[in-house]
Amino acid sequence: MSGPPTAPQTGPLIAGLDPGRSKCGLVLADTERKLVLEAAILPAQDCASLLQGWREQGLECVVVGDGTGSSSWRQQLHQLHLQPALVNEHGSTLAARQRYWELCPPSPWTRLLPPGLRLPPRDIDDVVAQLLVERHRGIRLQRTSTAVQRTLAAPKTSPAR
Repeated sequence: MSGPPTAPQTGPLIAGLDPGRSKCGLVLADTERKLVLEAAILPAQDCASLLQGWREQGLECVVVGDGTGSSSWRQQLHQLHLQPALVNEHGSTLAARQRYWELCPPSPWTRLLPPGLRLPPRDIDDVVAQLLVERHRGIRLQRTSTAVQRTLAAPKTSPAR
């Protein structure tokens, strides 16, 4: 007799945060399975709420790029009781552009362009956040979905009784 379905077991959860002035890239990764579980590009003011939700799911550490806005984010992470880990962000935008095309292969027409002239069709802040985690852990993460959260989901409310 089989029991109720269970959620897949996850390993240690780590988040990547690419801080910016107006928007931030975020990923939640299972480093044991080498998977990106969630990806988001959100306004800076919405990131703390998402990180707090991930903390409740077992998030242990947040890898932060050392560029724009990193010092204020380190303070915010401490306030959220999350451990920040600083990673060198140098060259991450160009590396993320290349990594984007690995994650989302270009169309046959786009392949005709030299790789240096290919521009991703969307913001890639989440891919930068993924690269930060990869650099920090020395692993390569895979994605099971190309979906990227663009707005903060409304909190779930319980039905009125």
